[in-house]
Amino acid sequence: MTLTEKDSQYLWHPYTQHKTSQTPIAISRGEGALLWDENNKEYIDAIASWWVNPFGHSNKFIADAIYKQLTTLEHVLFGGFTHEPAIKVAEKLMEILPKNQQKIFFSDNGSTAVEVAIKVALQYFFNKGEKRTTIIAFENAFHGDTFAAMAASGISFYTQAFQGMFIDVVRIPVPVKGQEEASFDALKNVIENHNCAGFIFEPLVQGAAGMVMYEPEALAKLIEICKEHNVLTIADEVMTGFGKTGKTFAMDYVDENPDMICLSKALTGGTIPMAITTFTQEVFDAFYDDDINKALFHGHTFTANPTGCAAALASIDLLQTNEMQANIARINKSHLEFQSKIENHPKVVTARTLGVIFAVEIKSEAEESYYGSMRTKLYNFFIDKGVVLRPVGNIVYILPPYIMTDVQLQKVYKTIEEAIVMV
Repeated sequence: MTLTEKDSQYLWHPYTQHKTSQTPIAISRGEGALLWDENNKEYIDAIASWWVNPFGHSNKFIADAIYKQLTTLEHVLFGGFTHEPAIKVAEKLMEILPKNQQKIFFSDNGSTAVEVAIKVALQYFFNKGEKRTTIIAFENAFHGDTFAAMAASGISFYTQAFQGMFIDVVRIPVPVKGQEEASFDALKNVIENHNCAGFIFEPLVQGAAGMVMYEPEALAKLIEICKEHNVLTIADEVMTGFGKTGKTFAMDYVDENPDMICLSKALTGGTIPMAITTFTQEVFDAFYDDDINKALFHGHTFTANPTGCAAALASIDLLQTNEMQANIARINKSHLEFQSKIENHPKVVTARTLGVIFAVEIKSEAEESYYGSMRTKLYNFFIDKGVVLRPVGNIVYILPPYIMTDVQLQKVYKTIEEAIVMV
């Protein structure tokens, strides 16, 4: 039996309707920005495998750090114990995070990083004797698949089976160009009419919504409104963090700092599942008490896994090299050139770029669903051409590993141009 045949016998894939979906491709190896399947067909990974591999596949620098840690201390429980790799990660993050972030809490993936933040926002006020039960989020947000993270997400088909089971979440419009005032007014109205504990947002780019982008000044204003009303703010940097927007964090563009930041995906360079939620000292202090019941009772078996910490340290070191920063700038320049080339194409609605993120919206005669016919046609076309891209409806985006070559980038662009003509 082939790997694909064995897969169909045993495995259940994420975000997949197995009765109607395409057969999964069995990948046997990867190197740099390339993947090879079991038949040795080559693919360019133009989305860094769901945004987690900024330094490419089989990265030797990260692999060596993982091996060294595995032969020293692979894991130790974090309840009642600590270790040097976790402390080093904390020290490294304190150097690069917004200066108001002072405490870090480890978990294991982006959803749980968000889950921790939402629980902390709600318990923060509970510990202070206030009942605040509402979380504010953007329309069409995506924050993960655990229950609180799912509740904060606004893409309906992800959550429709669970309606009526969620915490209280109220949505406001994204402050895209021309809609800023509507977003500000909506936030003020929600705060006035609900007992709001926190506001969670994807800073500057809504990933799963199709790389919807908005300006730093608008986000700063929303955070400022929250601060005026003592509503905690949560920056979900799971997708945007570690260089994707052209700066280390998307919040580096914003003059106001959040109370919490969620990190995962590229944190370990796509090697070992790990996540971190960071907090201000003020937030931490609300849990620091003689009363045991005011502690944060949340944890994971693999909290602060030393091997994951070693991978994170190596990944941050790579990100900070002159070579990697130059690569990010090179890809951004290339994206902008491609954007200027195709944004006036008769079949293009709009194109946009931020850092290494590029998105193009293709005209469609009918409203396209998330997993609709155009998306399927585009996805199959890209796979046939040996390019891994996962369109969101009629929106095609690129979010490549930073080590992708110019030749590989040009092939991705050419394939997208062909697809625009094809659909």
